[in-house]
Parts: sequence; structure tokens; C-alpha cells
Amino acid sequence: MKPPASAIDALLDGTHADPFSLLGIHEGPEGAFARAVLPGAEEAVAWSLSGKKLGKLTRVDGRGLFEGKVKGPRQPVRYACKAGTHEWLVTDPYSFGPVLGPLDDFLIAEGTHHRLFDKLGAHLIEHEGVSGVHFAVWAPNAQVVSVVGDFNDWDHRRHPMRRRADIGVWEVFIPDIGEHRTYKYRVVSADGTVLPLKADPFAQAAEFRPSTASITAHPVKMDWGDADHRAHWASVDARRQPMSIYEVHPGSWQKPHDEGFYTWDELADRLIPYVAEMGFTHIEFLPVSEHPYDPSWGYQTTGLYAPSARFGPPEGFARFVDGAHRAGISVLIDWVPAHFPTDEHGLVRFDGTALYEHEDPRLGFHPDWNTLIYNFGRREVVSFLVNNALFWAERYHVDGLRVDAVASMLYRDYSRKAGEWIPNADGGRENWEAVEFLKAMNRAVYASHAGFLTIAEESTSWPGVSKPAFDEAPREHLGFGFKWNMGFMHDTLKYMARDPVHRQYHHDEITFGLMYAFSENFVLPLSHDEVVHGKGSLLNKMSGDDWQKFANLRAYYGLMWGYPGKKLLFMGQEFAQRREWSEARSLDWDLLDAPAHEGVRRWVRDLNRVYASRPALHARDCEPEGFEWLVVDDAQASVFAWLRKAPGAKPVAVICNMTPQVHGHYRLPLPHDGAWREVLNSDAQDYGGSGIGNLGQVNAEGGAAFVVLPPLATLILEFQG
Repeated sequence: MKPPASAIDALLDGTHADPFSLLGIHEGPEGAFARAVLPGAEEAVAWSLSGKKLGKLTRVDGRGLFEGKVKGPRQPVRYACKAGTHEWLVTDPYSFGPVLGPLDDFLIAEGTHHRLFDKLGAHLIEHEGVSGVHFAVWAPNAQVVSVVGDFNDWDHRRHPMRRRADIGVWEVFIPDIGEHRTYKYRVVSADGTVLPLKADPFAQAAEFRPSTASITAHPVKMDWGDADHRAHWASVDARRQPMSIYEVHPGSWQKPHDEGFYTWDELADRLIPYVAEMGFTHIEFLPVSEHPYDPSWGYQTTGLYAPSARFGPPEGFARFVDGAHRAGISVLIDWVPAHFPTDEHGLVRFDGTALYEHEDPRLGFHPDWNTLIYNFGRREVVSFLVNNALFWAERYHVDGLRVDAVASMLYRDYSRKAGEWIPNADGGRENWEAVEFLKAMNRAVYASHAGFLTIAEESTSWPGVSKPAFDEAPREHLGFGFKWNMGFMHDTLKYMARDPVHRQYHHDEITFGLMYAFSENFVLPLSHDEVVHGKGSLLNKMSGDDWQKFANLRAYYGLMWGYPGKKLLFMGQEFAQRREWSEARSLDWDLLDAPAHEGVRRWVRDLNRVYASRPALHARDCEPEGFEWLVVDDAQASVFAWLRKAPGAKPVAVICNMTPQVHGHYRLPLPHDGAWREVLNSDAQDYGGSGIGNLGQVNAEGGAAFVVLPPLATLILEFQG
């Protein structure tokens, strides 16, 4: 049956909603019939892929439409085109069958497809005997979706897609193209509006900003050399392992020049040896996904599946992770499911409707960040995000995710005034859809990737953030491995900013944290958030003159490394960066020429080494049996002392003197008589201190020892037996 002229016009205009019904090979009672759009051709002959001539087509429309009978059944065909003296071959995309199958449809519709990153997006495959790229995108409310790119002159008429009506996914296999091809989707909404060209939500590579196209790319395949590293973490309980995390913004740790970035390979050569020498166990990167705006630091991502082009091709990041693992260092990445930006090439109104976001801004807009909120009540959106977590674990071997802004997901009234939010069905402020999403994500990654861990940046007292999210568990339990201890950070920094003469009146700012220190599996964070937006550097948060600031900072780090919980320090603070951090410039590495700054660096290095090598300091970080107060109430002297312990390990005592006075004969209760070695002293001259100490050892008799407490200093003593 010959289609009506209106259908042909729509086809040639690129507005026909079902191009596969007209194009390609169609079998009929009189044999097979071919129809193709071949712009610029004057003649066209159809050939099978095996080289058999199937028939000559006739140009029936000056706009490039060819038709004709062909031999054989429906099959992929290749057209030999001719115009004047020019000849070329075109393999017909519309002669191929679909790539996605019924099982994909079922799992996608159910929201339980855990291999979406293999199915949606752009994938280099061989299909029905031909190599090419399969494109698939979810846009259920679109009228027409076309792939446009450098392979079709960005002409939407060339490659309109097939709609899989049951799941709202559009797909097309385009033969004879490969990797490094730029593309976007041209989406026509249900009312006929042509939307701004959209980047692929599942793109695994993207152009360097300010360009925004997606790029076809092979999955990152390489010879991984990290089997031992991954096997180790799969075999242990992370709560009982040393975890000292170095938080890094990859664009400003070091820079080759003001406007540029080191590639992942160049960063690997510099950063991995440095982290190893410093004794950190983990690197945590601020978001590495593609994002358009440098000052967002990656937290406003438009390409969750694509490592940012700022640092070279995606495989460079895989090589970095592999290199870190070979050096015994784990790699965590910041992950941002809490919000997404409103850039028109991104997810916003992707098919002309509120697809990934909420229609009502009271449910779906962050006033603080001018960003949109994912619709966690939609299974396709949850599947998109859960698959992204699985993607980073599988494709890039990352060891875990630090999940940003969890509190903003948990509460419908987050940063909102009355009338600016909608209560849940029970009239409460909890966002139970977000809770279910977080639980689903944690279940998925912990079930499929042994040794993987998740860390929540959660700033409230939500119960059970790091409690397992079993089916029978309380509704609130989220299933994270760890939670940032924001209370520790706020209280202790407030204390350290006080003049020592006033600290005796605020003793509980240090002691109070132990009331809840084991209610969650905590990470103690001194993160990038504490050294931006006018907050100053950690050094400048300390009280006193310059000497006292350095002494306070060393004492504070000693307190933190001796305190129960895993450790996190933002880059630059390990050598007492003076200036507030800016993403636009490198850290001030020249400060290491100054003895005071180099002293802090050595102190952090040695803290890391002692922390990792003494099970008493890490093996019970998350359990109350690993902590015991020795001195809790000496507010007048501003002295704190506690014991860290673990089964089978030598106990370790941590003592902090937070005044500038030397306590020369301080009675320190100790649970074991005998020798206690002074393994660390923040006042040692090697770290920039005054050199006051205990000559390397103290002796306990009758349950106590008389010790020298240096000014503004932390001591770490280990029982020798």
C-alpha cells in the first residue's frame, strides 16, 4: 500500500512518528519492497551485506526518496549510491531490527533493570552482522526523537528513532559509525514544540565545556591490575579498617597553568605517590562527572555517566583508579543524586514534560542552589540513579560513593519556609520516596559489589543513616556504610576558635560528641565546605598568634586522629594552607618551604602512619568498646585524655592540652602499670613545636603516671607491657 503524500512529507521533514513503518525492507504478497532516504543520490542499487545484488531503486521524490522491489526477505541492506562521478555506500539503519528485547522492556517497565547503562545511551556494538552504534533514550511523552551528530550533519531528518511505546524508549542502530562521534537528541514534545538539543543522559563521554555534545565511546576496557586490592576490601569489615581520606578537587590540587587542568594520567603521576607518602588510605574526589560550570565544583552535574572532559578521555580516569589500587589506595567519588541543574541541554523538561523532575516547584526546586530535584517517586528516575551508582562501581572500579546533600533529600521542607513545601501523605516533612530510593541504591551496590562502601553527608539526627536497610528493618534505616559526623566538626572547630582562656567554660564542646559517637558509623570530616565562602582556612580558624595557630592546628589534628571515627581532610589542610580554597587556582605548595607548614605536613603524615599501624586507633572506630575516658572533667586545665583499644592490640592513650601552659607534673590515670611509649607529640620540634615532652616514655604506677603536657599539644602514648 502506497503511503499518503502527507506521510511522505512528514518522513522527509523528519516529523514522522514511526519512520520504521515506511523505511527499510518490507515484505508483501508481491515480494520485498525497499524505501530509503538517500540525500544527494541520483541512482541507488540495493545490495545484501554478503555482496548480493538485490535490486535497483528509483528516485521518486527530488528530496532524496528512493523506492523499488528487492529480492529476498527482510534483511539489512547497503545501497550503492551515485551522483555524477561520485559513488558511495550507505548501510540502511531502517533495514535493521530492534536491539532492545522483551526482557529489557519488562525490566525497564518494572524499574528493576540493573544493566541500564548497557542498554540506554550510545553503545558500539555489532548488530545483525554490522558494526555501528546503538542509540536509546527515554522520552515517553515525545512526539518524535532523532539522533543528530557530526555523522549526519546534525540533520534531524536523517535518523529519526523507533519508539518502543510500552516503555517510552526511543532507539535506532546507526551502522558504520564508531567512537569519538559527537551527538545529541532532537526531541519534539507532544505539542509539537522542538526542544533545545539534549545531551544523552546515559552518555559515557562528553565534550569539553563550553561545548555540550555527548560523544560515542567504547566501554572502558583495560587490563585491570587491582584484583588484590579489591579482594582485600571484599574480605574485611570496613568499619574495622583504617580509613584516612584525602578529599581532592582534581581541577585545583595542582594546575599546569591558570586556565588548564592536568589529565588523569598526569594527576596519577603526581597525586598517587603523594597520597601514598602521606599515609592516606583513600582519595575522595569531588564530583568527577561532567558539569558545565567550574565554580559548581562538579556538584551541578549534567552527565552522571561521563567522567569530565576537563581531565582527558574517560579511560584516563580508569587508569587513575587502577594505579591508585595498585598502590594500595582506595578511590571514592562524590555522587550527587540530590539535585541537577537547569541547563537546557540537560535533564530539565527532557521530553517537554517534567520527566526527571517534579512539575510542582514546592516538590522539585532547591531555592539555595537554583537547581531541580529528582522525582524519587518515579521508578524510571530511581532506576536511572541506582544504575549510575552501579555503573561507577563496575566500569571504573571505584571503591565507594560519598553521597552529597542527603539531608536535602530526606526532608520536604529542607531550606523552605511555610507554604513553600508540601507535606507527605501523613502530614509530615519526611520525603519517603527519597528514603526508598536511598535504600534501594544501598541495597543494590552492597549486594553486587563486595567491598564497596557508601558514605552519607547527612547533617541532621535522622535515625539509622548507617544502619542496614533490610526489609524487616525500621522504615528510617537508609543502609549507608558510614555517615559524616557534622556535629564533631562544628563543635570542635567552634572550640578551637576560642581563646584558650575561655575554653574551660566550653569543655563540653569536646566531650559531648562522645554521647553519640557510636550511634552511627562515623567519618570525621574537615571538608572543602569548611574552607570556602568566606570561612577561611583551617589555620585561620584557630585562635591566637601565628605560633599558637599552628600549635592549635597540630593539637586539633592529633585530637581528631585519636578520636573514634574514620578521618577526612581536604587537600591543602595537611600543610596548613593559609588562603581560603578556590577552584580557580592551585594549592599554595610554596608554603612547604616554610618550616611551620612543612611541620604540619609531617605531623599529618605521621598521624596517618600511626593510626593505620595501631589497631587500637582504628579497629573499633565504630564500637563503644574501643573507647574509654581517662580524663573527662578537667575543664580548668582544658585537658582531655582517653584510651583507644581493640582486642589483641596494645592500648593507646590520647592526651590533649588545649592551653598554652605547660603542665609539668600532670597526673594521668592509666589502666596498666608499666612503660607507655610516647609515639607522637605534636609539640616535637620536627613538627614546628617547642620540643617539650617526656623523653620518649612515661611509667605508670598504681594506675597513673605523672606526665609532661606540652602547650597546645596532643600526645599519643602506647602501652609497652
